Amino acid sequence: MKKTILTSTQEIVSAAALSRRTLLKSAAAIGAVGLTSPLYIKRALSSSGELNLLMWSDEYPGDVIPNFEKASGIKVNQTPFSQNEEQINKLQATGGEGFDLCSPTINRAPQYKDLNVLAPFDTNKLTNASNILPSMMDNANKLWTWEDGQYYMPHCWGSEALSYRTDLYKGDPTQLSYGSLWDESVKGHVQGRPHSYLLSIGLWWDGSGKMPSNRMLDGYKDEDSFKKVWDPILAFAIEHKAWVKQFWDSADNTKSGLMENDVWIGLTWDRPPLSLKKEGKPVNYTAPKEGAIAWVDGLSLMKSAKNVDQVYAFLNYLHTPEASAAVAEGSGYNPVITGADALLSDVAKKNFQEAFPGDALKNLWPWPVEPAWYAEIRSQYADKFKAA
Repeated sequence: MKKTILTSTQEIVSAAALSRRTLLKSAAAIGAVGLTSPLYIKRALSSSGELNLLMWSDEYPGDVIPNFEKASGIKVNQTPFSQNEEQINKLQATGGEGFDLCSPTINRAPQYKDLNVLAPFDTNKLTNASNILPSMMDNANKLWTWEDGQYYMPHCWGSEALSYRTDLYKGDPTQLSYGSLWDESVKGHVQGRPHSYLLSIGLWWDGSGKMPSNRMLDGYKDEDSFKKVWDPILAFAIEHKAWVKQFWDSADNTKSGLMENDVWIGLTWDRPPLSLKKEGKPVNYTAPKEGAIAWVDGLSLMKSAKNVDQVYAFLNYLHTPEASAAVAEGSGYNPVITGADALLSDVAKKNFQEAFPGDALKNLWPWPVEPAWYAEIRSQYADKFKAA
C-alpha cells in the first residue's frame, strides 16, 4: 500500500511537469494572451456574501483575489500562513471554525483525515474541475478520495531547489548539487529550512553513493528506518552548522536573505528567487543534479464552512485558465489548469525552462505521502539541527 501511494505522488508532479514543458513549447508559437481577458471575469459566478480562506501567504498574488471580488461581489477574508505545520496547528486549535476553505499540501492527506475537520466536495457544483490537468486530478483523487467523497482540489505546484546570487556565488552553476551547499567556499553564506536541509543531505549522499537510501524513501518505512537514515545526516548537519547563514520560514525572509543578509546560495522555494530574477536582481534558481523537491498545494472544504455557495464560486473561478495563469505569473509557481501555460509571459516561460534544464523534470523528487508518525519525528530532528 505504501509503495502505491508513493508512486502516485511521483506521478502527479512528474506527469504535470512534463506536460507543462510540452505545452510551453507549443505556447511559444501561439504567444501570450492578456491575463485580464473578458473571459477571466465572465467565468466567475455571480454571488454575494463572504468567503473565509486559510491560505498560503504567496499563492494569490496581485489581482487574483480582487478580480474575483469585483466579478462576484464576494468578499474574501484572508488568513495567511507560511508553513504546513502552522496551518495544521491552527485547525487543531479551532476545529476548523471560522474558515470555509483551507490549503493542504497534497502529501499531507493522512494528517488532514485524522484532523476530522474537512467535508467532501459536491463535485456537481465544481463546474470547471474538468479544466484541471488530468494527471493532477487523477492522483488527487487517489490520495484524497475517502469513504464519503472527494476532499481536495489542486491549486498550483512548485519546487524547492537551489537559488543563488549570480554575482556572489563562484561555483559552476551547471554542476550544482545539494553538496554545493556544504562546499568550503560558501561557508557562512547558505540558507534553507531545517528539515529540507536534512533531506537534501540524504539526497546528495544517496546520489553520490555515500549512503544509499532509495532517494530517502527508506526513511518513510517506519520510525526505526527513519532514525537509521536520518541520524548520520543530523550529525553531519550539526557538525557543519557554521555553513548556515540563516534558516528561512517564509517567502519574504528567503528574499531578504538573498538581497540583504549576505546569502550566496540556498535551498529555497521557487517563487522568491524567480520573483527577484523577474525584477532584474542578480539571482537565479535551478534544479541540482539530484533533482528538485516538488510539491502540490490545493484547497479543501471545511466541515464547519458557513459560506458553501461562495466556496464553489471561488473554486470555479480558480479553475479557469485565466485565473490559474494569473496565479502562476504573479507567484512564480506553476499552473494546474489546461490552457494556462499559453497565457503566461515570455519571461515566465523562460524562467521555467532555465530552472529545469535538460532532463530535470524527469528527476523531480515529490514529497511522499507522510505516515501519521512521520511529521512529529521529522520536526524533532529539524529542531535539533536548528538549536545546535
